[in-house]
Amino acid sequence: MNYMVLEWLLLLATVFTSGVVLLDKMVLAKHRGQVTIPAWIVQCYKSFPWLLFLLIAAWLGFSVNPQMGVVTFNFPLVLTLAVIVSGLVYLLDIVWFAKRRNAIQRTMPSWIEQARSFFPILLLVLVIRSFIAQPFHVPSGSLEPTVLPGDFVLTNQFIYGLRLPVINTKVISIHEPKRGDIVVFRWPVNPQVDLVKRVIGLPGDHIVYKNKQLIINGIPASLTEIGPATDYEPGGNLDVIAYEEDLLGVKHKILINPNAYGTGDLDITVPANAYFMMGDNRDNSDDSRTWGPMPEANIVGKAEWILLSFDPQTHKFRWDRSGDSL
Repeated sequence: MNYMVLEWLLLLATVFTSGVVLLDKMVLAKHRGQVTIPAWIVQCYKSFPWLLFLLIAAWLGFSVNPQMGVVTFNFPLVLTLAVIVSGLVYLLDIVWFAKRRNAIQRTMPSWIEQARSFFPILLLVLVIRSFIAQPFHVPSGSLEPTVLPGDFVLTNQFIYGLRLPVINTKVISIHEPKRGDIVVFRWPVNPQVDLVKRVIGLPGDHIVYKNKQLIINGIPASLTEIGPATDYEPGGNLDVIAYEEDLLGVKHKILINPNAYGTGDLDITVPANAYFMMGDNRDNSDDSRTWGPMPEANIVGKAEWILLSFDPQTHKFRWDRSGDSL
């Protein structure tokens, strides 16, 4: 979808409806007299406030990510804005609009009725996705073979502490990420983009990655070869080798391409309040080896389950993965 076209269409629709409303109030209403207001003008009155809200939401929510060449959408910001606007209309109607309406025996305007109907639903959605759980779609294969392209993972929002939506400030601390956890976080390069990687290094850890061998605090993460595997890529699948890696007691599968240079070698000490993140697809993952440790403030939640899995190559659901824990 071309989001710039969408924003232009919203702008044109908002300008048209606002123009009709102003024209009606300033000219048409005076000449209409007792004639019933036309239905299309009524619809403009009803649509204008919502089109204006959608235009503002689109302007605030959509952003271009030049590093990845995609358009992203800040859904938490738009959802929070919708809750605030609908809640404010609800409150004003209770303390002011309703009294004036009852005094002159007028019916409730449709835009107020819609705001009062939407507010509890929007508030419930905001509470659930901000403090309990929310799904994320994984488009890439950086965590293969653990997470495949097309997986929808469910993220635990409270295990690492409760954070306020939009500003992402932690208000209650609960647990800290552990080595081996799969974490959804805001990409330090562009916080509008959410990434999912595995925690490799904790604050203060000395991480060495050399010749495709991971060494944590001087202890090599042992590798046990499993056998040939496939790295599923949109431009063509690659033949790789699957291994079981032991992250100082946390065992999981990884993929290594013996013919790929990957991201090269690295030697780093993880700073305080940060984590070293890597994908399980070691030679095809943009992670902390490229852009450095991930600040603790960027954490969104812990990915714990695969809700649904859709294969983008065959366009079929992978039902056998649905419900798997991570």
